[in-house]
Amino acid sequence: MTDNKTTHFGFKTVPIEEKAKKVADVFHSVAAKYDLMNDLMSAGVHRLWKRYTIELSGVRAGQSVLDVAGGTGDLTAKFSKIVGKTGKIILVDINESMLRIGRDKLIDMGCSNQVLYTLADAQCLPFPDNTFDCITIAFGLRNVTDKDMALRSMNRILKPGGRLLVLEFSKPSNPVLKKFYDFYSFKLLPKIGDFIANDSDSYQYLAESIRMHPDQNTLQNMMTAANFVNTEYYNMTGGIVALHRGFKS
Repeated sequence: MTDNKTTHFGFKTVPIEEKAKKVADVFHSVAAKYDLMNDLMSAGVHRLWKRYTIELSGVRAGQSVLDVAGGTGDLTAKFSKIVGKTGKIILVDINESMLRIGRDKLIDMGCSNQVLYTLADAQCLPFPDNTFDCITIAFGLRNVTDKDMALRSMNRILKPGGRLLVLEFSKPSNPVLKKFYDFYSFKLLPKIGDFIANDSDSYQYLAESIRMHPDQNTLQNMMTAANFVNTEYYNMTGGIVALHRGFKS
């Protein structure tokens, strides 16, 4: 945030009360092509990032999982098979278009019987204290207006010993990789978005929002400040993406 009344929307500074609507407009626009664009943007590697998130979650049959900003349900689909009929998986998203597409996709995959859906803001999750064994948020935290508030909200509803996993674009450490990544993000990505989704502006915002997101160490410190313990992160694809994990004491 830049001050108490404004925040970042990509590289722009906007009033706090306007950011949620602007982010909503982006995801209403891209929802129909979201999965296709994920595959194109990452050459399919996003599936490996998500698989590693599942592996580090430690989720077992019968447990309760919350997939925050779960969008089109990639993680939810995997977790629903792991927790089984004795467990619980809830897909949360603030964007109705994304939630609807995620629900339809999961129904088509045969996962719908184990999944509940909630339209909610990550900053004020509407669940009782000490409810979930695991919470994930994949490629969603950077779009949240008050990230510290969201982290505290997630900590509150985790059970003691429960874990949070944050999968998010981050900062590559290799200068050559960073230079290529910047070229791809700002020159090629909006053109792909324009060609596939007829929307270059939303993918320009995507590139900008990644650059404004806290780096690996800063996010780890934010998780510690939100009362997570044993926090750590794992860089993937040279730090283009990082997976942060922390536990509730």
